[in-house]
Amino acid sequence: MSVSVSGTTITMTRGDTLRVTVGMTKNGEPYTPDPAEHVRFAAKRSKFNMQKTSYEDEKPLIRKDITGNPLILELDPADTSDLGFGTYDYDIQITMADGAVDTFIFGKLVLSPEVD
Repeated sequence: MSVSVSGTTITMTRGDTLRVTVGMTKNGEPYTPDPAEHVRFAAKRSKFNMQKTSYEDEKPLIRKDITGNPLILELDPADTSDLGFGTYDYDIQITMADGAVDTFIFGKLVLSPEVD
């Protein structure tokens, strides 16, 4: 398999399919989002501007909704096939029904070269 997860680091071959379960807890207990809540994944290259005050990428290069019970993050081949090899920063956040936002996972996405 061309995907591995170690802590919050996801390593995969560029252009492959990723399907991983995302776990959430609230007050130490497993948490399943309410249908009115929205969970999303976003990733940008791990490169900052010259002043190191923001990412070079204005918008996320990958943005995916995470749905299901359990929550499943799915990246399709088209989501990564046009990206360069290397390391990307990602986060996963939930927008609660009242509009509050909680970014509950930060991590690295490492895209490895494919041989074809």
